[in-house]
Amino acid sequence: MNLIGIINRKQQGYSLIEVVIAMAILSIGFLAIAQMQIWSTRNNSTGNVTTQAILLAESQIENLKNIGDVSSLTDSVEIGIDQHGNPGGIFSRKTTILNPLGGNFSRQIVVTVNWKKNGLKRKVVLESMTQGGGI
Repeated sequence: MNLIGIINRKQQGYSLIEVVIAMAILSIGFLAIAQMQIWSTRNNSTGNVTTQAILLAESQIENLKNIGDVSSLTDSVEIGIDQHGNPGGIFSRKTTILNPLGGNFSRQIVVTVNWKKNGLKRKVVLESMTQGGGI
């Protein structure tokens, strides 16, 4: 084969610049996926803690609604409890009993659960009316 045949032959393979550009594009894609995974994990954790706070408030409301004598209901504050109401958690739960209608036949229950996670203060507030005995 002569020199002209070598020059006219098609180039085969990739140049170094093409490989570097392809790797840069691939790296940007992988970084975007990694960042999305981090955001997803963080939001999933936040949702989990919020769900635990809601369940903590709901359980308090259900316990108080099952008390027969609504006139015996009192305010309370619990600090440093976990999602089951046991000591040693990140939650604080404040229960407020109101008597908006007067008399002894019904009460309004307001449960506020506060917590701090990742430097952010959050809270959940649930309200319910009760006449006692599960109503």
